[in-house]
Amino acid sequence: MLRAPRMASTPARDPAPRKASAPFEGEFEIASLDDFGRGLTSMATSTSGSGAAVRIPFTLPGERVRARLWRQDVPVAEGDLLEVLRPSPERIAPACPLFGACGGCQIQHLPYPSQLAWKTTVVRQQLAAAGLKVEVTDCVASPRAYGYRSKITPHHEKPRGGRPLAIGFLKVGRRHDVVDVERCPLATEGINAHLPAFRAEIAAAATERRRGSTFLIREAASGVTTDPDARVTERVGPLALEFFAREFFQNNPFLLPRLVEFVIESAAASGAVRLVDTYSGSGLFALAAATRFQEVTGVEVSAGAIAAARQNAARNDLTNVRFVAADSSRVFAELPLPASDAAVIIDPPRKGCDDKFLAQLVSFAPRAIVYVSCNPETLARDLFQLVAAGYRVRALQPFDMFPQTRHVECVAVLDRAS
Repeated sequence: MLRAPRMASTPARDPAPRKASAPFEGEFEIASLDDFGRGLTSMATSTSGSGAAVRIPFTLPGERVRARLWRQDVPVAEGDLLEVLRPSPERIAPACPLFGACGGCQIQHLPYPSQLAWKTTVVRQQLAAAGLKVEVTDCVASPRAYGYRSKITPHHEKPRGGRPLAIGFLKVGRRHDVVDVERCPLATEGINAHLPAFRAEIAAAATERRRGSTFLIREAASGVTTDPDARVTERVGPLALEFFAREFFQNNPFLLPRLVEFVIESAAASGAVRLVDTYSGSGLFALAAATRFQEVTGVEVSAGAIAAARQNAARNDLTNVRFVAADSSRVFAELPLPASDAAVIIDPPRKGCDDKFLAQLVSFAPRAIVYVSCNPETLARDLFQLVAAGYRVRALQPFDMFPQTRHVECVAVLDRAS
């Protein structure tokens, strides 16, 4: 039997305080994994007689476990794993000793090939739940299952006199408690080499702070920095891209070139001769596509990102790319018509696209749309609207940009239905 440390449960989509009523301990058979990587059972196998579904993190299908239910006032109850009574043959030892306490990872106990299969299943289930019949290709593996993350943001709680300062990441299921992390197996070797000195620097200055703080450490081709305002340079294929360390940039540089290639090839395969890159940021997709299209336009609401993208275009000697600032309510206003010879790339944040943006996109009516998403749920929601507006999903390819975690990146390729 495998005994589990006492761990806080992963929060549901609508985190709520733990119910103070008496918790129940029982034995459960795990049937499947939900889209957060938690074990899901359809019935309690204890003497409670409860038939409610239960979510228990850090478990695997086929396992029999003992768990403590701490939340029973919802359709799906929540539990903490106490002991694995019958482990799955797939269960492996996690690489990180903090797994189960640190909230950064959810599935280190699952072999990497099985992680990929599960993520593919999650994407398929989200699309099916949205009523979409789409063929989903198997998830593309990361060249590195560990040591891939090029940016981490450790933090600490409010310093308390005489109490050791934990510098790391939030505990599983907690909003304030921090797990002390001396080394992160997901981070690159360069970040971990700098982490001890950085932690010492943070601890030395913590006494001057009255509240908790969050910090950044990023590795790029230009080196490692802890200054959020430092300008760093990352290379993606032949491109050299400069941006502020604090800005968003994909955090798995080892798989990123393949994702970018898929996005650009998919857009070009539509036969479009012009490309529009919305949410263009510092210009990654727009600049990578410059050699495949006659004209490329990057659209961005941030003036700072526009300036950085223009500098990156000059740095890479790309003259057929322009970047325009646009208000979110008029994203396509300055683009020439017709759009029948254009493809559009969209790469929104986790919340996906709002209705106003989708209406503008449909009104612009491009030949093809390539949608890059880090959230299969909001992707499925937005694809449903685009399909209803006359587009069809020609391909959907997941990429594992975040091994050992529940997160998965997807690229959906759409064209106008005939």
